[in-house]
Amino acid sequence: MKTILPKILNLSAVAFAVLTLVACSKSTPTDSLLTSSSQTADNLVLEVHKTPTCGCCGDWVKHLDENGFDTKVIDHRSLNAIKKKLNIHPELQSCHTGVSPDGFFFEGHIPSKYIAQFLANPPKGAIGLAVPGMPAGSPGMEMGGRFSPYDILLVRADGSTEPFAAVSSSEEQY
Repeated sequence: MKTILPKILNLSAVAFAVLTLVACSKSTPTDSLLTSSSQTADNLVLEVHKTPTCGCCGDWVKHLDENGFDTKVIDHRSLNAIKKKLNIHPELQSCHTGVSPDGFFFEGHIPSKYIAQFLANPPKGAIGLAVPGMPAGSPGMEMGGRFSPYDILLVRADGSTEPFAAVSSSEEQY
């Protein structure tokens, strides 16, 4: 027992030191799809995949930028490969896809506040959020005073969805 205890204490000290270093290190986002990095309130980073001719996608990016996000836009001729890689089913798709450095996706015209809320505390088993289609009045789809209520769906790794938020007025988006 006398010889085992010091070894256990040394291993515990080493494990504590490693965990402390990992917890205190700051990751930096990279430019590649589905990389790992931490998100903080001061570091809301999204890589946005869109087609070069989509105006509403650019307006959504502007909404993100104006609300504290650091966006990197990547234009593609087709988004099919991105959506397939991220397991975004056709019924959830929209015209653009945001991806966090942690690999979470944000499909469609999701208000920035809900993305920040998700990233602050990602639900267990979730892989992203989706607003299917292009609801009138959502960020990037502003049409004067027109507004269509819509749901933001939480998407789980098994492909199932559940409501994350219901947006019933334009004011709830900001």
